Amino acid sequence: MAPSVVGNDPIQQKTPSATPDSKRATPSQLQVLGKTKDGRDLKIRSYPKFDTLEEERLYRKQHLAAAFRVFADRGFDEGVAGHISVRDPILTDHFWINPLSAHFALIKVSDLILVDEDGLVVEGDEPINAPAFAIHSEIHKARPDVHAACHAHSVAGKAFAAFGRELDMITQDALRFYKSHGVYRDFRGVILDREEGQRIAKALGQGKAAILQNHGLLTVGQSVDEAAFWFMSLDKTCHAQLLADAASAAGYKKIIIDDDEAAYAALQVGGPEKGWLAFQPYYDEQVAKTNGNFLL
Repeated sequence: MAPSVVGNDPIQQKTPSATPDSKRATPSQLQVLGKTKDGRDLKIRSYPKFDTLEEERLYRKQHLAAAFRVFADRGFDEGVAGHISVRDPILTDHFWINPLSAHFALIKVSDLILVDEDGLVVEGDEPINAPAFAIHSEIHKARPDVHAACHAHSVAGKAFAAFGRELDMITQDALRFYKSHGVYRDFRGVILDREEGQRIAKALGQGKAAILQNHGLLTVGQSVDEAAFWFMSLDKTCHAQLLADAASAAGYKKIIIDDDEAAYAALQVGGPEKGWLAFQPYYDEQVAKTNGNFLL
């Protein structure tokens, strides 16, 4: 099948799957004070616009490489497990992903592998993780709105995934995933076939995250920045719930945020613009720490 070609694809406004109280105005995704005392407007960072698709391809690859470095700093690496993908903006049925045996902390733009819809390497000299292709290829097919997906075996993610359950809405940060995450409960060992990738995509639905029972976490986004930040936040949210559940076993009662407040706040904390922006400080940190080494 010939690859399709699309134009520039900046982040689009898309609210989380929540239904706030109709009496309240839809809130902004970004809560900022953006004016100086003398009346000048201040600009907030946003997903860039590109003159060419080649420029956007490079941008996506640079931020993909940065995401691996950020994951490594947080201990999300484990041997050759874990993978992050981003859709190519020119060959839109292809995606970029990490080579099988490269440590997250060492990945550069030049290390990234481009694969087609059949798993054949188009650019690069290293093989890729077979489970990575089984999962990511089906998600990219099922969700045209998704341009990136992250999966890793973080400690808190694995621990919470052992329960095969959804998150409780007990913190503001958990509301990023209010009615926007699912659970894949059909564990069958290492994922190697497309059918299981399709089942995971079905469990993900139209949400931004899936908890893979007895396995780990999966997040998606309209940008690799967004998907990576959701993963970081989901891992911390799992950790927070494990702590809260442990305390509740000692007799303390968890307070669940009610649905009206959860639905409204989800629009404030869970939109794609918020996810993209939240990752930018981590990208800047990697540029500063490495002197831009990962951009090569």
